[in-house]
Amino acid sequence: MNKEAVETYFPQLADIQQAAETISQVVEKTPLQQNIRYSKKYGANILLKREDLQRVRSYKIRGAFNKIASLSKTELGQGVVCASAGNHAQGVAFACSHLEVKGTIFMPVVTPKQKIDQTKMFGGNWVEVILEGDTFDDANKTAQWYCDQYGKTFVHPFNDEKIIEGQGTVGLEILQQSDKPIDYIFVPVGGGGLVSGLCGAFKALSPETKIIGVEPLGAPSMKRSMETGKLTELNEIDKFIDGAAVQKVGTLTYSICSNCLSEMVLVAEGKVCQTILDLYNRDAIVVEPAGALTIAVLDDFAEEIKGKNVVCIVSGSNNDITRTAEIKERALLYANLKHYFIVRFPQRPGALKEFVAEILGPNDDITHFEYSKKSSRENAPAVVGIELKSSDDLEPLIQRMKARHFFGDYLNDKPDLFQYLV
Repeated sequence: MNKEAVETYFPQLADIQQAAETISQVVEKTPLQQNIRYSKKYGANILLKREDLQRVRSYKIRGAFNKIASLSKTELGQGVVCASAGNHAQGVAFACSHLEVKGTIFMPVVTPKQKIDQTKMFGGNWVEVILEGDTFDDANKTAQWYCDQYGKTFVHPFNDEKIIEGQGTVGLEILQQSDKPIDYIFVPVGGGGLVSGLCGAFKALSPETKIIGVEPLGAPSMKRSMETGKLTELNEIDKFIDGAAVQKVGTLTYSICSNCLSEMVLVAEGKVCQTILDLYNRDAIVVEPAGALTIAVLDDFAEEIKGKNVVCIVSGSNNDITRTAEIKERALLYANLKHYFIVRFPQRPGALKEFVAEILGPNDDITHFEYSKKSSRENAPAVVGIELKSSDDLEPLIQRMKARHFFGDYLNDKPDLFQYLV
């Protein structure tokens, strides 16, 4: 593809409609459901597009199948390659198995085991999974090198016309399912394939709808690029929201988003974690971190969306239950309810009992304790994690620790030390 095509491409409605026909044999038409709890909370009609209920539990099957089905017999015979943090991999794996095409899938080493296992299950004997690098971008570079070496076709997770048009079918379904005009649609953004496809559908059929892209606070690659006015690669990202954590978005998707998005916003990972817990505990909906982005950000638009018809895309449910402890931890840290200290316990009998009985508040709970006695020192330090019932209890706790000479240091606001000790 030449430079001019990269700069001028925009997904056309006819191409998205053709993609919908191509993928109809394998893709579920997922529900557009009103969420009563959120609708009451925000005084709006909050609709959830449940792509978490898709056949591979995310929307990624749409673009992957559309792309692979478009290849020539020669290209199919040579096989395909992709890089993915999980969901695109599962879409490609399913497409390879369904179309009987050999696929090689590169995934970051940090990909949750659940996503790796699902990818192997969907692909069966038609795919090989190779773990490479710490981020999607690491895996992506190796995958593209592998393509060049062995003459295979690369199935990009977002920066590809057929991928974008396939993802755009989500927009067609939403517009067919909604019985009244949509005022706002909130879309999770990783590389930008989904939101770019939606731009094509909505600009053609519902141009008045405000399209809001949502990225993780720790991986703001699209927002940073749009702010700087050029495609920008981030040196470091928080990989926790693995389905939306990329260091650099695509040339195609950046161009489309720059021209079409009403707004590009960020939401903190801790807020996303609390949303995941709320959806599970109160709505019986299981989502992965990227799938909760669009709901987590609604608080920032609470006044703006009152009385409006609002769609949030729940992009996927490929969550690993082993991550639950980390999700809860991040949620508590974000809510200012979980705090870590270096506590210096005087080396005298009863010091720990004094700390528990007289320093901690009646509702405080020790959830982490690492103690190392140093007989040559006056005080023995310990890393102590304390969960509070209210964030207002923090300052009184610190004052009691200082008054009794237990206070060593507060770790929450020292990220380097926090990562090293906790």
